[in-house]
Amino acid sequence: MFKSSFYAVALCLPLTVASVAEAGDGQSFLAGNWALTLGGSGFIGPKFEGSKNSSLQFSPIIAIGKQGPEARFVSRNDSPSFALLDQGAFRAGIAGKLIMPRDNDSEPELTGMKNVLLGVELGGFAEVYPTEFIRVRGEVRQGIRSHSGQVGDIAVDAFTDITPNIRVSGGPRVRLASSEYFDRYYGVSAAAAAAGGPSAYAPGGGVHSMAVGGAVDWKPTEQWSLSSFAEYRRLMGPAADSSLVRERGSANQFVVGLSASYKFNFTLD
Repeated sequence: MFKSSFYAVALCLPLTVASVAEAGDGQSFLAGNWALTLGGSGFIGPKFEGSKNSSLQFSPIIAIGKQGPEARFVSRNDSPSFALLDQGAFRAGIAGKLIMPRDNDSEPELTGMKNVLLGVELGGFAEVYPTEFIRVRGEVRQGIRSHSGQVGDIAVDAFTDITPNIRVSGGPRVRLASSEYFDRYYGVSAAAAAAGGPSAYAPGGGVHSMAVGGAVDWKPTEQWSLSSFAEYRRLMGPAADSSLVRERGSANQFVVGLSASYKFNFTLD
């Protein structure tokens, strides 16, 4: 019913490698049945990580993957991923996500903060189903260009199908990060503080945040997928202690929104 999908950004490397090799029957890896999913999410969320102000925002949904065995559960919080090992109750593989830029001129509260460049986080994931309707997933990712730190996510999701086409899910999440990550997003030099930024701050690594979120997913047809979602995230450790959050922002982060996507099936010979 609720089908898994693989995002284009995560498939770039596997497809480049696999496309030059042929399967055992002499057929290219690219041959077969594929699915392209396009859509978008509209949501109200913090203007930037740690902001006390919210705004209406939009993010695209672009996913491509080969049709075949499907994950039992996929969350909107999952990074785009590609399973290299799939044993049903256990899956593991590569994961990556696009990191959007942050310009310190975009909001008055960001004056004196470091810019964040457009980049990616690349790494791996593993997930296990201790019961039929509970999934535990962990990810570890290395920042590239946007920051030079490491980020880890752990999420536990319970899910149930209340009708054949409607699924309800939710659970807790925790994020950890290295000092390099915190320095890029929350660090303030003495010179920047003197020039109008928040108080000087040199963070270490540790717990970034704890959160709880949930979603209601509806598939009116095989192609269409609609979802409503909400999440509360509490910044902790080096993030909550930062001068940006204490002096200009908030440790309480809320997100609520809707998404819609359509799946196009096609075949490559």
